[in-house]
Amino acid sequence: MRSAIFDQVHQEQQTTQRWTLQSHKMLRVVLGPEVLAAQGAMVAYQGNVDFHYQGSGSVTGFLKKAVTGEGGNLMRATGQGEVFFARAAHDIFLLELEGDAITINTRSLLAFDASLSYEIRSMGGAGILAGGLFNLLVQGQGTAAISSDGPPMLLDCSQQPTFVDPQAAICWSANLQPQIKSTFKMGSLIGRGSGESFQLGFQGPGFVVVQPSEGEPIVAAS
Repeated sequence: MRSAIFDQVHQEQQTTQRWTLQSHKMLRVVLGPEVLAAQGAMVAYQGNVDFHYQGSGSVTGFLKKAVTGEGGNLMRATGQGEVFFARAAHDIFLLELEGDAITINTRSLLAFDASLSYEIRSMGGAGILAGGLFNLLVQGQGTAAISSDGPPMLLDCSQQPTFVDPQAAICWSANLQPQIKSTFKMGSLIGRGSGESFQLGFQGPGFVVVQPSEGEPIVAAS
């Protein structure tokens, strides 16, 4: 049988690295050390691997379980083998943390080393938004993977106030505390404007990474 699907470019990239981008849109993680990932992010695995929902155990844990990832939960991958992660053919980027920290929009989180400490942080004034209340602060020594719906852009927030659609923000400097800004007008009820009535405002030394997509629009909670 002959087909371009059998070309080398489509075969698994064998390396000794624990975290490997098989392509811009597919990630392979070698287990041994455990991995936490967004539910629904696993597309394949090889070996003796088990997946467990990350338990809540507390109100904070419940929030972690309720708002993290595309399926609304974190899952823990354990065992010996390889796990492949992807999300809707989005571009994937690795973040190598070296004792520092970063805040990740939970909708852009793919996976991270279980050895990293993490906590859900709520954005002040975001109580009227559905699905945009919490973000994940990750810190320590290890690797995290994020996804972007298209080529991302890095914005410097130190020179002037920067405002980003909540659905477009991927991650930002841990020292930045975004504020919710409302630009609601009656005209914004026309067409797709409902997702653009609120922005995240950033100002200070640091950056925010933005994807060229707003995804599904955020609507006001009932």
